[in-house]
Parts: sequence; structure tokens; C-alpha cells
Amino acid sequence: MSSAAPTAPDAVPDQAVLAVDRPSRRLRPARLLTAVHRRRADVTVVLLFVALAGWLTHGLWPDPAARVLALNPEDQALYEWFLAVDSRALLGDFDLLTGRLNAPDGVNLMTNTTVIALGVLLAPVTLSFGAPVTFALLAMANLAGTAIAWYLLFTRVLRARRLAAALGAALCGFGPGMVSQSNSHLHMTAQWLVPVIVWLVVRMLRAADPAGTADGPDRRRVVSSAVGLAAAVTAQVFVGEEVLFLCAVTLLVMAVTYAVADRNLARRALPGFAAGMMLAAGLALVVLAWPLWFQFAGPQGVSDGMFSPHYFSADLRSWWTVSPLSIAGGDGAARLTTGPAEYNTFLGLPLLLVAAACALWLGRRRLVVACVVGTLVTGALSLGPRVVVDGERTAVPGPYALLSGLPVVDGALPMRFALAVLPLVATLLVLAVDRALRGTGLARRLVPAAVGVALLPLLPTPLPTAERPPLPEFVTGGHWRQCVEPGGVLVPVPLATPKQPWPMRWATAADAAFGMPEGFFIGPYGRGGTAAMGTYAQPTSALLAEVGRRGGQPVIGDEQRRQAAEDAEFWGASCVALADGTPHADSLRGTLEQLYGPATRIADAWTWRV
Repeated sequence: MSSAAPTAPDAVPDQAVLAVDRPSRRLRPARLLTAVHRRRADVTVVLLFVALAGWLTHGLWPDPAARVLALNPEDQALYEWFLAVDSRALLGDFDLLTGRLNAPDGVNLMTNTTVIALGVLLAPVTLSFGAPVTFALLAMANLAGTAIAWYLLFTRVLRARRLAAALGAALCGFGPGMVSQSNSHLHMTAQWLVPVIVWLVVRMLRAADPAGTADGPDRRRVVSSAVGLAAAVTAQVFVGEEVLFLCAVTLLVMAVTYAVADRNLARRALPGFAAGMMLAAGLALVVLAWPLWFQFAGPQGVSDGMFSPHYFSADLRSWWTVSPLSIAGGDGAARLTTGPAEYNTFLGLPLLLVAAACALWLGRRRLVVACVVGTLVTGALSLGPRVVVDGERTAVPGPYALLSGLPVVDGALPMRFALAVLPLVATLLVLAVDRALRGTGLARRLVPAAVGVALLPLLPTPLPTAERPPLPEFVTGGHWRQCVEPGGVLVPVPLATPKQPWPMRWATAADAAFGMPEGFFIGPYGRGGTAAMGTYAQPTSALLAEVGRRGGQPVIGDEQRRQAAEDAEFWGASCVALADGTPHADSLRGTLEQLYGPATRIADAWTWRV
């Protein structure tokens, strides 16, 4: 198949990927009316995506500060703290090593999924209305924005009919994996830059193909595409590196497949395309060299992943099971994954069968083959080092075993490779529906109907939410300033831990104006400086945590008091605070008075200056 203009209507989308943009013609009245109609259709689709995203997250909106995503409240507390810390960039108080947690060592923001770009961009919202509002806004906007971005790519690059593009974009933005990751994983759902990256890569390939125009390669467009790609990649690093990694792997697999399927194109475009990619990589590295060094080798940085690929492997059976977060899902599917935020593979048997049928019907077109190969590769990688079937780990090795232990790769969870399958399957559906709509006969009705029926069971249900305990007046009323100066260290009792991060909400409500010891984060506290969740609990912290769990009154002697003073000095703490309503508050207060002396009452909290 040549790269010339298509000769059959059903070939338009595939060829449009490599077509050269033509100069626009002056709009005649009829063409103007058509353009207006198309714009109205685009606006309608956009509004539908926004409405769907709002409906899915509506449980947060009555009062974001008092509502929480019930399926993953711990990570929501973490991300709200991230957003509060990020917002301090607007106040000129921001560093990639923040001392606002894990005092005195601090936390490396590049090592953690701190969505820095989103937090800084929405800093005015956070400082004006609070981090919970920003979190709720991003939970909604990431879903809608991802779907809208893919819709624009399908209509502008593939030149697909709007119905076809809308169906595919809906799967990209609201597929099972996206909805599941919306349970507090903002860094994974912020995928609206991925279609931009894909578009820039395609644009560069078009410009690098000498057969695309009569004048040969368009070097100016190659350069502009490279500059845009470098900017998009750089931005994505500060949004979510794992999404960028998955995008890069998928594009690499597709590029190799495309080159094998069309060797003439590869020979023609490779010199210019390779030069453009090298330019993009070089420009991105100029900006990212120091942040990436800081992430892996800087203070509190880690160079390894902390999550076991064996544990975070997709169950083979989960692929043909419907997610419990979809209207046709059931609770029994929950045992096929690690938790409600990781229903990445649950596409259901109807969609898998329809997607396979669409691929066979479309034939051996290059884009179709590339999507099929990309789907098979990323889907296979999601199975992890050993294939798991219905909860049982088999002796069959998975392709991921070939990558396990490689730098950077071991920081990605195998089951999240399945997130790359969504846009690949969506592209196949778009191509099939578009071809059917451009044709006549039975296929014109049958294909869109079959795709719609396959997608219907995956229609997501609203994210479950719940009430969360109110914060103490000591924090919300700003009374903490009587206990610790802004920038100082406040010790909440009990201290925050990865399993109980709730005291971090205190700092979040104060826009991270004060620091805390210990907490929920990733740092180099594993064996030999490897990655670990949280840090070592100091003796006083461990003592207070035990009292907070069981109550009672421990025996406090001079040794415990001496240790408490040393721990307070180690943390650089100014104040210890115990709020009313804390479990076993009386026992904790008695213990603290034995450690630090008489308490001072401030609002609804007991405090100790240390």
C-alpha cells in the first residue's frame, strides 16, 4: 500500500495518519454551514464528556473537604498534601526537597508522584479554596480532559467521523482502568498530554517523509514538532512519569511494527525522523537533566522501585471480566486484582471479541497491525513475571520477566501496562466504526451497533464516596500559629504513617505552612538505602502510636522522658498537639503530660511547647 491519497472510502483514516496537511480553501457558504455544524457536534461531545466526568465524581462535590473517595482514602490524603505543597510555589516557598514532611530529612518531591505541574498550575485554586477542592476538580478534569484530547486526535489526525471518534475517546477517558485509577491516583489519570505526544510524533513522521510533498522532507515542521514534543514530554514528567513511560513503550512497539509493515516508508522517513527524535530528546534532557538526577541520586532520592512486580501482576482471567466499577460488574471480580484502584484489565469478553472482529474486518492495514501488536505486547507485559490465572500463580513465565530489574522499568507496576491497551483498542474501534459509516449496506448499521453493545457493560458508575471526620478548630481556625511559627515543625499525636496518614490533613488545611515528622511518602529507608514507604518510627512516635491503638497508661520513667526530649530535638519540633476526638485521647494526654509536662489548651487541642 503506497502513501499516496486513498482510493477507497474505507481507507481514509489509515492513510490520514501519514497524509500531508493541505492548504485550507476559502470557505463557501455551504462549507461554512458544514463547519459550524461540525463545531456544534464537537462542543456537544465535549459537554457530554464533562457531564459524565462530573457525574462520576459528584459524590465529592457537596463539600470536598468533608467528603472522601471511599475506596482509597489514604491516597487521597496523600495527594491533597502534595497539592498543598505544590501550591506554595505561588508563594515563592517551594523546593524539590521539602521539609514539610519527614522532618528533619524531608521528602524528595521528584521521587514521589507529586503531580507538581498540576499542583503549581492550580495553586490559585488550592490557596483560595483548599486542596480538597483542587483534588475533586482534578479527579473530574483528568477523565474529561483525557477523553476530549483523544477525541480531537481521532477527528483531526485520523479524520474519523465524530460518532466513531466519540466512542473511541469515551473508552480512552472513561474505560475501566481510568475510572479505577480515579480512586486517588491523579498521576495516572492525567493522560490528556498523551494524545498531544502522539500527534507530535505523527506530525514529525509526516514531515520527515520525502514522498509526502513535492519538495521533499519539511525540515521546518520536523524541527517544530521536535520542539513541541520536547515541551510535552517535559510537562508530562512533572505530571506523571509512569504514564510517559507507558506511552513511550507503546509508541516504540508501534513504530517498530509500522516500520516492518512499510519498509519503504521506514527507509524514506528514518533519517529525518531519527534526527527529529534526537533533537526532541536533547531539548528535553537540557531541562530534565537536573530534576531527574535529583530524583534518582539527589537527597532523599531513590533509584529503584519498591513495589513487587509479582504482586502487582494482572490476573489473566481479569481481561474478560467486567470491572466492579462498571454497571455490569460484580463484587466477585475484586479478588482478581490488588485493589479497587487497579481494575486496569477488566475490559470484558464482549469488548475483546468485538475488538478482535474489528481488527480482522479492517485487514492488514499498517495502523491496524501496529495497534494489534501494541495491544498484544502491552497486554502480555501486564501479566507480570509469572502468569496468574484466577488467583493462582502458575509456572508459566510472562514477558515482563525479560524486563524485570531493569532501571526505570522496575518502578512501573506490570498491571498498569494494561492502561496502554485502552487507546489501542479504542483506535481499532474508531477505525472500524468510521469505515462502516463511510460505507453502505449492513456494515453501516451492524458495526456501530456491535461496538455500542460491547461498550455498554463498561459504562462506569459513580465513584463511591463517604464522609470523613472534621478537622480540629485548632487547625482550621489558624490557632496552630500560637503553637508553632510558619515553617516550623508541629508534631500531631499520633504521628502520620503510611497506613494512617490522617494527621497530614492538618498540614493540608494550613496550605502546608508547617512541617511534620515522619508521614506517608516514598524515601530511601529500605535495606541499603532502597525505596521504602515512610521512615523509621522514633521511639516516642512508636510509644504514642501504641497508646493510640490500645489505650491504657504506659509506665513513663526518666529514660522515656529523656528519649522524648531527644526525639523532639531530632525532629526540630516546636510544638506537640493532641486534638479532641482522637481515639484514646485521655490515655494519650496522660502519656504526653508525663513526657513533656503540663499541657496548654488552645481551641480544641492540648498542646506542649518542646
